[in-house]
Amino acid sequence: MRGWHTKRPPPPSAHIVPEVVGLVRGWAAAGGAVLFTRYLNYPGSPYTRILDWHKFQASPEVDIIAELTPYTESSVALDKTVYSLFTEEGSVLVKEHGWENLYLCGVDTESCVTQSAIGAFERGLTPYVTTDACASHHRSELHRAGLTLLRKNIGPRQLLPRADLALQRAEA
Repeated sequence: MRGWHTKRPPPPSAHIVPEVVGLVRGWAAAGGAVLFTRYLNYPGSPYTRILDWHKFQASPEVDIIAELTPYTESSVALDKTVYSLFTEEGSVLVKEHGWENLYLCGVDTESCVTQSAIGAFERGLTPYVTTDACASHHRSELHRAGLTLLRKNIGPRQLLPRADLALQRAEA
């Protein structure tokens, strides 16, 4: 047990990495478009000013994880400074690609995933949240709270595990 205290525990979201990688790999192989979003915080943002939250301002925190870098060349990337993917640039990307069904995964369920799903819903698009490919950087209770809000705000049928995604893809 010597040295156990010097080892950093994995982040609370680490368990979804295999799910996200499998989802991206399968989706790309099926010919689906993949959009990676990356949240970038900055000095003076509402997150630093109001929430006193200063993370995600530089590498390595803002880097796409190594397990997903093989898929970045054939995907679309969006840097954003808000929770939602529906920035001006993000809205244009969705429209230009003709995306009507959006399959969402990632972190944080209670903020970025929720805001993006609700943003899609409010724009007349059909969001699906892949529940086992989402998590919170903070606590699992926040992930569960995000899913509860999503069930109410976009409907329970829009939340599905990765195993059910193939059924949705075939119907979409």
